[in-house]
Amino acid sequence: MPKPVSATGQKNLIADKLIELRKTHHYSQRLLAYKLQLAGYDMDKNVITRIETNKRYVTDIELKALCEVFGITYAELIDGKQSKKN
Repeated sequence: MPKPVSATGQKNLIADKLIELRKTHHYSQRLLAYKLQLAGYDMDKNVITRIETNKRYVTDIELKALCEVFGITYAELIDGKQSKKN
């Protein structure tokens, strides 16, 4: 069964936001991979490269890991929107 691809041909929705977050936090791909591994997630530099270049789908566990490391919500990662606090 073929995997879904967006109308633009992208394989994920977070590539640009992930690059932006890394640059904002002054993380290289290698440093981000290291921080993810310290948090208990098996993601290496190649995974991050493939996500950022839209050559790879992102799993729900990977979304969770990235949100944890950057201290953001899923909405911020996927849509770039901050969630409203009540």
